Amino acid sequence: QVQLVESGGGLVQAGGSLRLSCAASGRTFSSYVMGWFRQAPGKEREFVALISRSGSNTIYADSVKGRFTISRDNAKNTVYLQMNSLKPEDAAVYYCAAAEGFFTDAQWYQVWGQGTQVTVSS
Repeated sequence: QVQLVESGGGLVQAGGSLRLSCAASGRTFSSYVMGWFRQAPGKEREFVALISRSGSNTIYADSVKGRFTISRDNAKNTVYLQMNSLKPEDAAVYYCAAAEGFFTDAQWYQVWGQGTQVTVSS
């Protein structure tokens, strides 16, 4: 199965931007729907965004719509999450994940990265 590694997290002031990357090591990256999820300490893991296999369709959580953009480059086996206008409530560990279908529920994602920390100061 595909292996995923996130990068790009860090500390940013409210209103700032970060770009997260998720690199896949498998040979069938384009076969997967890719999603971004996040989890803050003591909170439930929540859906952030997903992108279809071809990249033609995307879905965003209402909380990030208009601020975050998910994209993918199948030739580079990489999915991205551009995060703009960051808010303190965006602070969390961000995970990328791969699914075999078009799902927003985390339980349907078969492979997960290790996560990257995003901290937003007020």
